Amino acid sequence: MGLAIYVGYVLVIYAVSKLSGVAYTEIGTSAEFTWRGAVLDLAVGAVLLAITTWFLGWWKPALFERKRSHHKWPIFVPALMLLVAVLNLFNTDWSKFDASFLLSLLALGIAVGFCEELMSRGLLLTAFRSRLPEVWVWLLTSVLFGAMHLINAALGAPLSNTLGQVVLAAMSGTSFYIVRRVTGSLLWAMALHGIWDIAAFSVGFAPLGTAWAAYLTPVIGILAVGVVHWVIKGTDEKPVQPTLAAAAARS
Repeated sequence: MGLAIYVGYVLVIYAVSKLSGVAYTEIGTSAEFTWRGAVLDLAVGAVLLAITTWFLGWWKPALFERKRSHHKWPIFVPALMLLVAVLNLFNTDWSKFDASFLLSLLALGIAVGFCEELMSRGLLLTAFRSRLPEVWVWLLTSVLFGAMHLINAALGAPLSNTLGQVVLAAMSGTSFYIVRRVTGSLLWAMALHGIWDIAAFSVGFAPLGTAWAAYLTPVIGILAVGVVHWVIKGTDEKPVQPTLAAAAARS
């Protein structure tokens, strides 16, 4: 079930993005390209994901942990990620953005945070938890989150850059997983993800100087992978009843 939802989501994002006529490399370079090339497909994806989550009756397990991680200290890695995002925001020349451009970036951040987190560390995670040990849940959701970005190459991004993005996204996905386990809520992971993307696109378009903070991204990923064991340890979030029971009840 989880993989079917994942493949369907990726195909929808690809199809709508392709129809927009905006190359991936043009997203974040103007208000029009950001609205058409990113916000539009994510808005469609958000509606479909919300309907799917409602139909399956998975809102609660997708958004919340029954019991948070006993170890709270690994949250320092997502906190470092937030710091890097804030530094990138301060290193952005905001005079180069008009109101529509700013709104498009804000919409992009909200949509990315909602869609990619609900898809990866919401629905996929919920589906995998019904069958797999938590270490595999973390690993597969992170790897599939990274692999999701392969469609960027099909949308005009250079393949070499895309492959690097896939690896970094898989590692950063571990940071978002840590947020979920430590806070007990996917909502905080959505917020961090949104801020991260807004900062990345804004500083990428109009940097005041060298975006030195961005060089910390691989370090953050390595740290996340290094400490994730402590938030996985002792996790028992397997559904008390098969999660498909709620969907069957709605049929």
